[in-house]
Order: sequence, then C-alpha cells, then structure tokens
Amino acid sequence: MSKAITFSEYGAPEVLRLSEVTTPEPGPGQVRIRVRAASVNPLDIKIRSGLMAKAAPARFPVVPGLDAAGVVDAVGEGADAAVGDEVLGAAVGGSYGEYALLDRPVAKPRALPWEVAASLVTVGRTAFRVLWQLEVRAGQTLLVHGAGGSVGTVAVQLAAARGLDVVGTVGEHDIERVTALGATAVRYGDGWVERVRAAAPQGVDAVLDASGAGVLADSVALTGDSDRVITIADMSAAQHGVRFSAGSADPADDSLPQLVRLAAAGELALPVWRAYPLDEAATAHGDLEARRNRGKVVLLP
Repeated sequence: MSKAITFSEYGAPEVLRLSEVTTPEPGPGQVRIRVRAASVNPLDIKIRSGLMAKAAPARFPVVPGLDAAGVVDAVGEGADAAVGDEVLGAAVGGSYGEYALLDRPVAKPRALPWEVAASLVTVGRTAFRVLWQLEVRAGQTLLVHGAGGSVGTVAVQLAAARGLDVVGTVGEHDIERVTALGATAVRYGDGWVERVRAAAPQGVDAVLDASGAGVLADSVALTGDSDRVITIADMSAAQHGVRFSAGSADPADDSLPQLVRLAAAGELALPVWRAYPLDEAATAHGDLEARRNRGKVVLLP
C-alpha cells in the first residue's frame, strides 16, 4: 500500500483526500516511478469538478494527475528504462501519489529540476502539437492568446525559435516576461483587436487561443479563415468553425524528448510558481482554479 490523492465524487477542491491505495504494478512496456514531482493541470480541475463527466465518466475512486517525474523502482516486460533511472512522462492511472505508472518514460537530464520535468509534459506537448496543426512557418505572424500561461509560454518560445513573428495577449503583469521570451506582448481585454493590429500591421497568419476568453470570432476576422485558428480552451469552437485541439497527434508523440533537451539546455523556460506537499492538493487546485498562479503548480509527494 502507498499514499495518493483520490476523490470519490465530483465537486470543489475539498473532495480531494489523501488516501491509502494499492501500489500500482507496471504492465508490459510500463515503468513504476517513485514520484518526485507531479504537475497540476487545468484538465485535472475539469475532471474533478465534473465538467468532463459526459465525455469521460469517472470510475471512482479517481487518482488525478496527468504528468509525473521520478525514479524508476519497477519495470514491466519490454520497458525502455531500468530501475534507478530518473524519468518523466505521462502517467497512466494518475500521478498524485507516492508512485505512478508511465507508459513511455523519457530520461530526465540531471540539469532539469524535478518540478520543471513534471511540468513540461502536457503543456509542452500541447504547444508543440498545436503549432504543427497550424502548419506555421518562418516569416509568418502567430497570435497567441493567453501567452502568459504555461501552454502559451512554451508556444511563444517554440514559435520564435522557428523564425515566426509572435504577438501575445497577456495580463499587465506578464508583459515584460512574455516580451523577454521573444513575443510582442499586448494587453488583453477591451481593445485587444486594435492593439494586435498595431503590433502586427502586416496581418496575422494564425491564432492559438490558450485563454478561452471569448476571442474566437475576432480571431477568425483577423486571419480571414477559421481554419487558421485553433483553441485549446474555448468549448464554443464549433460555433465559429474553429478547431478544438485535444489529445495527441503523431508528431507530438515524439516531441517530449526534444522539449526536454531544450529545457535542460536553458533554451526553453517554463516557470514553476509554487510546489505543494502532496497532502495540500486541494489548496493547489484552489489556487489554480482561482488563477492566483503565475506559472506551473506542482505537488511534491
């Protein structure tokens, strides 16, 4: 037996409880890690609150969490790692616990802090996937809504490194930071369309909406083509003819090792706002849900 955070009903952060659970055993191709850090993602909140209940009903009790980094302590047949290896990856069956299973572990460089390693998985792969889906190329202009958030932060850096002109809508507190990442940062809110047009007089070729702030109609008008707009956060996408990007795409499946190398080399920054003990998962969810954070939120079992 081991300890993990579980919930047995949908609801507010308080449904999260520290529980005794059966320690998971790795199947073929899997590894079990002793978790050193687990990332808290917005999707965790949607699942816990019941917003995803129709699309993916929970089988209670649920151990939440999508991403983890830790030390391999057991391997399944054919697993591509050995006991004692430091790895990160997408968790199978939850990551908010002392132990977690990973399907396709990626080696963690020693230069990469545990908190960043766990944080990079979902947000990094999401940013990589959406840029691939938008088929953006050097010389084009990309608008990123929510450029100060974790997915936006990664997308800005990846796009700038590929030679794109990047404009990012952000809160006042993130203007300086996002500018330093290689984007022209403009304040979101009323008048954002005019500010973007002033920042990109050459026009906008593609839009990534990571904010879910009701910007899709104006984004389509800016590009002149709904196919050039993708959202990861606005469930009204279909009403605007816009793609909602979720899940994986083949190129993104191979992106995590690239992202890890960039982060370890200091070429990709992903700020971690706060790390919480495992038994403070409810507080972590509450802070993320209230958008108090200015970077990734992680749990340290």
